[in-house]
Amino acid sequence: MNFLQDLWQYSFLQHAFIGGILAAIGCGIIGPYVVVKRISFMAGGIAHSLLGGMGISYFFWQDPAMGAIPTALILAIIIGLIHLYGRQQEDILIAAIWSMGMATGVIFISQTPGYAVDMMSYLFGNILFVETAQLYQMLGLDLVLLLVVALFYRPLQAVTFDPEFARLRGVPVTFFYLLLLCLVALTVVLLMPMVGLILVIALLALPAAIARLYVTTLKPMMLLATLLGLFFSSFGLYISHLWNLPTGACIILVAGLCYIFALGGRALWHYRI
Repeated sequence: MNFLQDLWQYSFLQHAFIGGILAAIGCGIIGPYVVVKRISFMAGGIAHSLLGGMGISYFFWQDPAMGAIPTALILAIIIGLIHLYGRQQEDILIAAIWSMGMATGVIFISQTPGYAVDMMSYLFGNILFVETAQLYQMLGLDLVLLLVVALFYRPLQAVTFDPEFARLRGVPVTFFYLLLLCLVALTVVLLMPMVGLILVIALLALPAAIARLYVTTLKPMMLLATLLGLFFSSFGLYISHLWNLPTGACIILVAGLCYIFALGGRALWHYRI
């Protein structure tokens, strides 16, 4: 009851709750693609490398968010091309981009004149400090994700489940694969204020991974992943408020524990059958 009263009274909790809803929508839309296509490693490369663009933006313009979206899209295309044309050294190249991006961000942030920005807020997020402008940005990104997926649902589905068959049917697989990675990059930017760059892949993948245990088609998976993301964000916010713990970490722990329980429950059910 105290949490509900505080949620009604304090604007920062309201912003956090609304941010959780918007983040859950992004998780539900794009998470299933990441899980089915098994591109969580590439999504992680995009997320961690993003700190480089944010650091450069902070150094020149004092607003790290200005560099987040263009950097994410550029990184998505680079990593996608590496996957398509550099398969023999794919993991090494992505790891190199990953580490170089983070190192670049650290250097530029450290060399910015004046007060040094708190990197913890970007690495681990702080949904309690989300402002109204960030909520509008998250809403805009959600609308972009919904529009693109609605327009290109069938080719994206074909590229995700069977790219070879899609290519035989005349679908431009390379274009839609890079488009999918760009959508993943936008989702990373969407989730960043909530859990930060370090934990963003867990929030992106875990709701969809749980949903995939129980449904096999894409649309029900999206719906269930969205509902799970909403539950994780809300319950994590409640635990954070109750025990004064970091909100992003609480959300991820709730999601991780639910995934473990879901795996165990499914295994017990099959064993019983």
